[in-house]
Order: sequence, then C-alpha cells, then structure tokens
Amino acid sequence: MDIELTITESAQKYLAELLAKQSTDGMAVRMFVTQPGTKYAETCLAYSRPGEEKDDDVLLELEHIRVYLEKISQPYLDEAEVDYAQDRMGGQLTIKAPNAKMPKVNKDSPLEDQVNYILFTEINPGLASHGGDVTLEEITEQGVAILRFGGGCQGCSAVSLTLKDGVEKTLLERLPQLTGVRDATDHTVTDNAYYQ
Repeated sequence: MDIELTITESAQKYLAELLAKQSTDGMAVRMFVTQPGTKYAETCLAYSRPGEEKDDDVLLELEHIRVYLEKISQPYLDEAEVDYAQDRMGGQLTIKAPNAKMPKVNKDSPLEDQVNYILFTEINPGLASHGGDVTLEEITEQGVAILRFGGGCQGCSAVSLTLKDGVEKTLLERLPQLTGVRDATDHTVTDNAYYQ
C-alpha cells in the first residue's frame, strides 16, 4: 500500500469494542470515501461482515482490528487519520482525510488534476469568504483553462479582478504548461453576487 494512513490505538480499541458487540463473528471495518475527489466527499467507516470484502480491497491487519480499504478510495485516504478521544460525554471518533476531496497531485499528474488541486486547496478557500467558488470546465487543446465561477462570484462586479490578479496569475505561475485562463460564467445573473 502506497498511502500513509493512521488509525490510532485509541481508535482501534474503540472500534474493536463496537465490533465485539456485533452478532457476527469475524467482523472487520471497511473504510472508503463517498464521491471522492469532489467537494461532497465524505470519509466513512462501516462494518464489514466476512465475505463482504471486495477482491481489490487492501486489508490492514492492525493490532486490535482488521480494516479493508476500498481500492478506488485509497488515493483519497492518503494522510488520513482516525482517532478516538475520551471526553466527559463518553468520547468522539474523528476522521481527518485532507485528500478526500482532492487527492495529492504531483508534476506527473494529469493537468486537469493539477488545476483542480490548486483551485480546491488555494483559490476556493479565499473565494468561500464571499460565498463563491470556481471550478474547471475543461482545458482546451491550446492549453487554455476554461473556468466557471459560482455562488457569490457569479455576477460579481469584481470577478474580472479576481480572475486576472488571483486565479489566472496563480494558475499560470504554478502551471507553465497552461497558455491562458478564460471565464465561461454568465455574469449577467447577479442574484447571489457578492459585489453588484
């Protein structure tokens, strides 16, 4: 397995207690990401009865439990951490999966993935403060990234400044293989615009 995944001892013990309460012997945990690579991604843990595992799952034999990782979810689980913290109310199981919405990319990743990674990790957090976001529609054969603004950015009077000084500048500096950036948004719709 080429990913770094941490399930702390406290989380293993907590999950082992839950598994022991099940009526089926040999229960394991299955870990996966629903809608991986999207802003709707969620990292999930579920019971896995014997025989429910898939042929391409990766099995982790940990000290206290067995965990099956769904193959398609594995890149999105890199650097994930499952932890359990005791508190006055009993305790809290937490899952942190920083790459669930967008897996880590490198210079060999497809250009679309590299653009999406920068949009998701660097550009959209800033736009979110205005209720906006930007997504990649396509990359043309000429290497132009076609973007679409949404939320508070659609119809915003400052969007051309945001595009030129923020998004375009960042993308072209970071990804020299891009030749340009173009906005495909219909900015005549100003219903939710941050600045009108």
